[in-house]
Amino acid sequence: MKMQMTKVRVKVADYDSLPERAGQAVTVGGENIVLFRKSNGDVKAVENRSPHRKGGTLADALVSGKFIYCPVYDLKISLDDGKVQAPDTGEVKTYHVEVIENEVYITI
Repeated sequence: MKMQMTKVRVKVADYDSLPERAGQAVTVGGENIVLFRKSNGDVKAVENRSPHRKGGTLADALVSGKFIYCPVYDLKISLDDGKVQAPDTGEVKTYHVEVIENEVYITI
């Protein structure tokens, strides 16, 4: 019998405190996550781990549109689905984000 994991919505930040086009790292339930507030106001969340085999974090990634660029390995990663863009490969986990009355929530 397969057990289903219950998803939980957790407040992780105040919207106004998020810097635009820069990452803000948070830890939720033991998971290291980085939030990005895009220039259009949308907030995205991905795991704070470079998909490169040597590792690293993404908190200092450069944001451009719907992509971030790994600060160490220059991998181009989609903020929508976490996939590394060709010719490179890999992916990071993404999280559902909601902004409700200036509060940012993710679902883990």
